[in-house]
Amino acid sequence: MFDKILRIGTRDSQLALWQARKVAFLLESHSLQTELVSTKTVGDLNLTQPIYALGIQGVFTKALDVALLEHQIDIAVHSLKDVPTQLPEGLSLAAVLERGSSTDILVQNQAADLQLPSVIATGSLRRKAQWLHRYPNHRIVGLRGNVQTRMDKWSSSNWQGAIFAKAGLERVDLLRPHFLDLDWMIPAPAQGAIGVVCRKTDTSIIEQLQKINHPSTQICVAIERELLRIVEGGCSAPIGAHARVEDHKIKLDAGIFSLDGQTAVTTQTEAEIEDWETMAPLSAHELLTKGGAHIMESIKYSKK
Repeated sequence: MFDKILRIGTRDSQLALWQARKVAFLLESHSLQTELVSTKTVGDLNLTQPIYALGIQGVFTKALDVALLEHQIDIAVHSLKDVPTQLPEGLSLAAVLERGSSTDILVQNQAADLQLPSVIATGSLRRKAQWLHRYPNHRIVGLRGNVQTRMDKWSSSNWQGAIFAKAGLERVDLLRPHFLDLDWMIPAPAQGAIGVVCRKTDTSIIEQLQKINHPSTQICVAIERELLRIVEGGCSAPIGAHARVEDHKIKLDAGIFSLDGQTAVTTQTEAEIEDWETMAPLSAHELLTKGGAHIMESIKYSKK
């Protein structure tokens, strides 16, 4: 009998708390006791700079990593797309919940003609690059903050639209009537997935977390995160990756984009489910040899 009260670490934003409560509900459905412990992270406190300009890995996760390592909490719940591909020594990604929507959407006050010059808001390099690749006559403005803050900024603006992750808006009931599914935009690795991190030594907790793990989602996000790790090389860059199970196979879309959106290298791969571990290295190699390596070098040079 597992009789420990699991202390669930989370950021204190509306979306983060929703995710933590989701994990708590699932664990409690397996007769476990939980309590939430919330905190603020560097990414929550600094809203003036773009995330990529903060200069540290894990701007939304580091505070919770420290809390785990100092035994202030037992597990940490994250939007998995915020979690660095290399976890701190001693920590493990022990469970991934069934994925929500991975789609990016354009939120609008009303339908606008996007063929005309427009102003679009996003704080994401990946979204900015892909948008400018498709709409080079548009202007991108920065948009930072939690989901509610960004929605408030957008609502009071005269922008033609703002780009959000659909899953985030759905989870906190902020999805507006006017939006476009950007099914052509390759999402961030692990977008729409919720990850649970704990200490590697807590084997009994890892065993409990396996009860809420979703195996096919775990495999898909593992592919995406491994591709990111191989391609990124420690450099923040516009990289998209999306794996999903279709017709008993895994299909992977991936892309590397120049910061200005002028250059895009994309690839599509498919494999049997049992061969999933081969997909990220093969796709990464294809991206890099087709021109992605040059894009990555240009980005690294531009940041020196």
